[in-house]
Amino acid sequence: MIEHTSEFFRGFDDIPLHKYLGITLAEVRPDYARLRLTRSDQTPTGIGGSVNGGVIATMVDMAAVAASLNGLSPDVEPAGTADLAVTYLRPAFGDWVDATASVIKRGRQLSSIEVKVESSEQKLCAHGRVLYASRVSSN
Repeated sequence: MIEHTSEFFRGFDDIPLHKYLGITLAEVRPDYARLRLTRSDQTPTGIGGSVNGGVIATMVDMAAVAASLNGLSPDVEPAGTADLAVTYLRPAFGDWVDATASVIKRGRQLSSIEVKVESSEQKLCAHGRVLYASRVSSN
């Protein structure tokens, strides 16, 4: 794993936004990541007390970034999210919500990642599609 990637994973749970939202890195392996949001009184809510849609979108993006970073070759560095789409299927209720990301295809400059967001009630709440950019390192 390249240096910037290991730093990202080591400090993921301590990023202030992640701490505030209750998002942790639950599982990571090459081209795959699973985040968990544990609900609390401070979790931003949406319709009927469900998890706010913006929080769901944040989870989709961060899960995709984690999956993408954990499969980069040493001569490639991350360049950021190029495109993000979220389809909300139903409100996310329950004690926790997971965002599971899988890299579908890795290209020279863009990776395509699919993300599923499921509640502790085992309901599929959202589906995300992310294009994540990378570039060959200049080092």
